[in-house]
Amino acid sequence: MTKNILSVEQLVAGYIPEVNILNGCDITVAMGEFVGIIGPNGAGKSTVLKAILGECLVRSGTVMLGEANIVGHRSHELVERGVGYVPQNRNVFPSLTVTENMEMGCFLKPANFETRFEYVTRLFPRLRERAGVKAGSLSGGERQMVAMGRALMMEPKLLLLDEPSAGLSPVLQDEVFLQCKRINAEGIAILMVEQNARRCLQVADRAYVLDQGKNAYTGSGRDLLADPNVIKLYLGTLAKTAGG
Repeated sequence: MTKNILSVEQLVAGYIPEVNILNGCDITVAMGEFVGIIGPNGAGKSTVLKAILGECLVRSGTVMLGEANIVGHRSHELVERGVGYVPQNRNVFPSLTVTENMEMGCFLKPANFETRFEYVTRLFPRLRERAGVKAGSLSGGERQMVAMGRALMMEPKLLLLDEPSAGLSPVLQDEVFLQCKRINAEGIAILMVEQNARRCLQVADRAYVLDQGKNAYTGSGRDLLADPNVIKLYLGTLAKTAGG
């Protein structure tokens, strides 16, 4: 049996007292697996990541990282435990160069910088070309590379991605999804929240459809792309012409 790196069970969570965004959702990610989370606006997709990272109030349920219950642990503690996180907004230091952003990603283990920088720029050669350029002057796609690269500097086993294609052109969105597949091919498990549901299902091994903070549908990306109910309720006409 494949071991789960992440197990979220019956999670109830929110941001203010007595108002729950998550209402008992369950999510698992196996070692090396690529899992997506899709659903309508307000379904609680990003809140799942915030709950994992200790950035919202978990009222009940468990979040297991391997064998450890991490409910209440702060983000920096999870980085040390092998979790990387790429937020949707403010995910680079715009006044710092690409290299300096990577140094910030490696701040807990600065001695590993050269090795990790070599690894990251092998995955994203463009970052070596732009190493001395301030992140704020980069294109949207390049900034996303910087954000992902910085999250990889601490050698995570699990990467959490919050809307990685948001605000990008269709061409750059495709490039970001290819980058995600490239990262996953290195053996790094990915849990990705994504508004572009069709593309998410095309690249993910498995996916969860959340609705009102609960699991609505679960299955392989390919199966969900072909599910008439998922198409009707969540994917719309775009999915009808999507390939497997």
